[in-house]
Amino acid sequence: MIRLGGGPLERIVAVGAHCDDLAIGAGGTLLTACRARPGLRVDALVLSGGGGEREQEERAALAAFCPDAELRLTVLKLPDGRVPAYWEEAKTAVEELRGRTEPDLVLAPRTEDAHQDHRCLARLMPSAFRDHLLLGYEIVKWDGDLGRPTAYQPLSPGIAEEKVRLLQEHYPSQRHRPWYDREAFLGLARIRGIECHARYAEAFHVTKLTLNLGD
Repeated sequence: MIRLGGGPLERIVAVGAHCDDLAIGAGGTLLTACRARPGLRVDALVLSGGGGEREQEERAALAAFCPDAELRLTVLKLPDGRVPAYWEEAKTAVEELRGRTEPDLVLAPRTEDAHQDHRCLARLMPSAFRDHLLLGYEIVKWDGDLGRPTAYQPLSPGIAEEKVRLLQEHYPSQRHRPWYDREAFLGLARIRGIECHARYAEAFHVTKLTLNLGD
């Protein structure tokens, strides 16, 4: 498998349109990175779910998905399913986040995501984080919009199992959804693992990166 290292990793920006997006799309990657680098700073922004049960779930979940990290989480109150109509507020939040940190890695929805909230947020990110490695995570759902990813983070079996356990433990409000189960999460991780010669993996879409092969 072709490998390309990202260099030192001290700060991560992670953004989601809804509470649980980050955990579903990149929870295993966050666990892997934070376990390997105690003290890693994670600046997280979620656009909707603030002020209620969903925010409480998100704060507990991300604390578990980012062990021993310096986690800074902001959860806003934009209406679920209406983010494009609140473009100005979303853009301001992304730009304010950019002003607070200089990340080594950005985790965000992918621009081809069929959900309008995910897609709107994804399209805001490159204009604010122009010179950063931006990985677009995927979320399995009814729309059937999974594509052909271009980057993979292999997950150990232990990390993959822990991701599923934490998703079930910390988001009880989502357990009623027919797709929110162990088989869906572990099944996709197994497929992505096959694609990168690993047991399990999370996959990402990269629209642009700069190589530095001289050093």
